[in-house]
Amino acid sequence: MGGLGTTEIIIIAVVALILFGPSKIPEFAKQCGRAVSLFKKGLKDGLDDDEAPKKEEPAKKP
Repeated sequence: MGGLGTTEIIIIAVVALILFGPSKIPEFAKQCGRAVSLFKKGLKDGLDDDEAPKKEEPAKKP
């Protein structure tokens, strides 16, 4: 229960083709690819920031 089968995926693809037309589908796929790429880059940058050694501030004299 809850999984998508081959029939459901084909139906979704046909409906998307009808709604958006054949010219918009490649543009949409390209934008999705860019979004995933930026998301992965952001995750990697965030992990790199967490692993970088933090500089300790010198103790302030009262």
